[in-house]
Amino acid sequence: MNVTTFGIDLAKNVFQVHGIDARGKAVIRKQLKRGEMTAYFVNLPPCLIGMEACGSAHYWARELQRLGHTVKLMAPQFVKPYVKSNKNDRADAEAICEAVTRPSMRFVPIKSVEQQAVLALHRARQGFVKERTAQSNQIRGLLAEFGVTVPVGISQIARCIPSILEDADNALPDRFRALLARLYEHFHHLHEQVIALEHEIKTWHAQSAASQRAAQVPGVGPITASALVATVGNAHDFANGRQLAAWLGLVPKQHSTGGKAVLLGISKRGDSYLRTLLIHGARAAILAARRRGLVADAWLTRLLARSHPNVAAVALANKNARILWALLAYERDYQPGYVSPAH
Repeated sequence: MNVTTFGIDLAKNVFQVHGIDARGKAVIRKQLKRGEMTAYFVNLPPCLIGMEACGSAHYWARELQRLGHTVKLMAPQFVKPYVKSNKNDRADAEAICEAVTRPSMRFVPIKSVEQQAVLALHRARQGFVKERTAQSNQIRGLLAEFGVTVPVGISQIARCIPSILEDADNALPDRFRALLARLYEHFHHLHEQVIALEHEIKTWHAQSAASQRAAQVPGVGPITASALVATVGNAHDFANGRQLAAWLGLVPKQHSTGGKAVLLGISKRGDSYLRTLLIHGARAAILAARRRGLVADAWLTRLLARSHPNVAAVALANKNARILWALLAYERDYQPGYVSPAH
């Protein structure tokens, strides 16, 4: 039995395995428990293994690579068309096995342990930010029921709530005042967690040459730069900057037929967190340029003159993504106004 390709449908405890030989004939269909995975594949000769890029996929990819196998991760939406008839674990594993052999298939770069650790900091920080925003909105809503308003902005919560708690003339009931103090304490704790995680991210950023190089681009700070480097990893996994921008969902979505090209809004594929950071950074760069009363980039000046500011922000984010790919791929520093020798 000479198995050349495997498709593995990952799960929490029970994995479905589908293996084919060099002629494409199915020779293995079986289930493996989590504890049996390593022991099973360590005894097999090196082969191609396909998996969907889902929970624990990067961990198993690294483990199987360590055993000498070639592992490819694929986005689930690219595997779905290969599922025949009804959906079940066996059909999914077979579809993964077939999809990984397609020459035109697009694969997801496998993340290292360090990349996942940095991204874990970003995900935790993002969760705390959402909780902090929700808590501030709850405080505002409850105070509004008693006729007390707080100005817009997270910083206004920290500035106004202590004085509201100490104000004896605002007619707040003692029971509500105690509740407000409890909610404000929770808000303050969430804020401290956000600040602490930002400090850890910036510490890693200061130790990473690639992240510092990426932060040289206008509109890209330590948070965005560290998230990009940790998400992308090896820039050479992408053929060019446009491919990275497309991977982040910053290129137009198409609905073309009959020779008529129809371009829609951006596709919004890929990592929404990183795409959001790039777009917000582009907005900040445009705002900073306008505040100075001068937009040094002639391309951006023309774009702002003919396009809506939101469209210009996305276009600048797309351009920044391409620049970032070049900086990481060629290990160069950012040079404003740089023109490629090809031009």
